[in-house]
Amino acid sequence: MPDVMPLVTAVDQLADRLRSLPQSRLRQGAAAHGLDLARELSARAQRLEFPDREPRSVPDEGLFVVADQVAVTGRDLAEAMRTASAHEVAEAVKLVEEAARRCEGTG
Repeated sequence: MPDVMPLVTAVDQLADRLRSLPQSRLRQGAAAHGLDLARELSARAQRLEFPDREPRSVPDEGLFVVADQVAVTGRDLAEAMRTASAHEVAEAVKLVEEAARRCEGTG
């Protein structure tokens, strides 16, 4: 069983950062980047859990919900990855870290 804590930590840090951003930064693209990430994390988790089913998309519920969407979908993926390889977990961490850089680069 791979260690998924680096993924949980990266997701929690990004979600906390998104929660702390002012509305102007969220509107300038940080929320969109967060939503893109939440959708990708969710799709990855669903593909692991239900490989024969088309993943459902995370809805756009607005600027102030995206941090929670990142947190929930990231933790869902971490749980689904308990049977994945360490390499797959590392790739997911990299995905979250890249999204965090994109969120910081907005504005």
